[in-house]
Amino acid sequence: MTKIRPFKAVIFNQNKVKDYSLVVCPPYDVISPAGQQAYHQRSIYNFLHILLAKDIAGEDKYSKAGETFRGWLKADILVQENNPALYFYSQQYIIRGEKRTRLGFISLLKLGDKKESVVFGHEHTHTEAKEDRLKLIKQVKANLSPIFVIFLDKKRIIQRIFQKNISQDAPFIQVTDDEKTVHKLWRLDQPEIIESVVSSMDSENMFIADGHHRYEVACAYRDLMREKLGDKFTGKEDFNYCLSYFTNTDPRGLSILPIHRLLKLTNQLDLNEFRLKLKEHFDILEVKENKRFFFLMEKAGFNEHLIGMYKDKRFWLLRLKNVQILDQLISDKPKEYRALDVSILNYLVFKKALGLDLDHLPDIKYSPEANELINAVDEDSKKIAFFLNPVKMEQIIVVALNGNKMPPKSTYFYPKVLSGLVINKLST
Repeated sequence: MTKIRPFKAVIFNQNKVKDYSLVVCPPYDVISPAGQQAYHQRSIYNFLHILLAKDIAGEDKYSKAGETFRGWLKADILVQENNPALYFYSQQYIIRGEKRTRLGFISLLKLGDKKESVVFGHEHTHTEAKEDRLKLIKQVKANLSPIFVIFLDKKRIIQRIFQKNISQDAPFIQVTDDEKTVHKLWRLDQPEIIESVVSSMDSENMFIADGHHRYEVACAYRDLMREKLGDKFTGKEDFNYCLSYFTNTDPRGLSILPIHRLLKLTNQLDLNEFRLKLKEHFDILEVKENKRFFFLMEKAGFNEHLIGMYKDKRFWLLRLKNVQILDQLISDKPKEYRALDVSILNYLVFKKALGLDLDHLPDIKYSPEANELINAVDEDSKKIAFFLNPVKMEQIIVVALNGNKMPPKSTYFYPKVLSGLVINKLST
């Protein structure tokens, strides 16, 4: 069974768009309201006008996005390539002072169904986000942003093909984003080389790292179109595939960041009472200094369960006393799920100590930026921040292979794949 295939990408017309930094943007779900405003103002052709159109009273933003997409195609702001291709993609970035490069490629991925699954997901999704993206794909009839897929790549497919066929060529797109990450894109359209990549990928287990909502929406759209076509459905239609970025699990290029939580409670928190409740399951250590707090958190993340907390300009480390308590509290979940720090936070802190309903959490914000959450807590006495260590790649793979899902917003892969580099336009 063929899992991937090349495609004729829709790209910005480089005769009309000279500076890609004005038109590309991050994935929609990591853009703040202030960021949305900034990207909309950056250029009338910034891709966010389609990906995340403004909410304007009396106007359907999804219809507006579809009109904008079709208008740019008609005006040749966006153009479709002549030949099917795979697009090799490198990202040079700096994290904690270390320069890294991640290499992968963009192609189409065959969507799975209940009978056959070609890709494993690892996170639960939110209904509201899926409804939003489904409304959008119905209007634009395109995959606007690739999902992020990882695989073991024991055959060194990516590196081997890149070094042999691409590395000496200049990229046809190069752009530096706001975080100083350098993005480069090469077009690979030789049929025989494409076929070697496609056949090599058939035996690989694939895991969704980022874009679970987009993948599930692509499946939902496929099901709608299959129902619409009825007996005319063949399974070969382009909506049976979704735009995907593939990279391997090489730790030299793949960075996983933690996603921290900012909780806004409905009432003022009695901090002393709350800490007494936490002591049932945690040893609590107050740390005076910010840098030492995060140093101790990261150090502990290698071999124990530790959660960080910030409130009233004070830092605490919550060290789990006995991991076996989770076997009792969430016995309906598999072992690998119970071992996640985010599960410990959800069940022992949010549910047990704070008495919150995990299915209907109050105002909560997710972010990999710890200082952003610290500042937010300092500005609002009802807010409290919790910090986590990043999930390990081995945990993601084990959870996914066993058919289980992590809580939403468990992983943050960095850097993000830019939106607006290549688009997959659907014929129906």
